[in-house]
Amino acid sequence: MGERFFLYDDTVETKTRFVSFMGENQRFDLAIMQTDRFYGKYLVLDLQSNRFAIIGQDDLDEPGYLEYAYNLSEEDANDLRSFLNEFI
Repeated sequence: MGERFFLYDDTVETKTRFVSFMGENQRFDLAIMQTDRFYGKYLVLDLQSNRFAIIGQDDLDEPGYLEYAYNLSEEDANDLRSFLNEFI
C-alpha cells in the first residue's frame, strides 16, 4: 500500500453536551458539540437515528432543514427546533 495522503489531521478541543428529552411524539437523544470549526455552528448528533447536521441559527430558520437532515415529520422537527432555539 502506498503512503496515505491526508487532507487534514487535526485534534481540537470540544465542548459536548449530551441531552435527552421527550417531544410530543418521540424521544430525542442528542450530542451537541461546540468547537472552533464550522464557523460557530454546532455539530448536532441524533444518537437514536444515527444522523447528524452542522447547525446554526440560519439553519434553524431554514424551512424544511431539520425535517430533511434528521428525517423528521414537521411536528417532530418543530419539537427539535424549539429545543435547539433555546441552546443555539
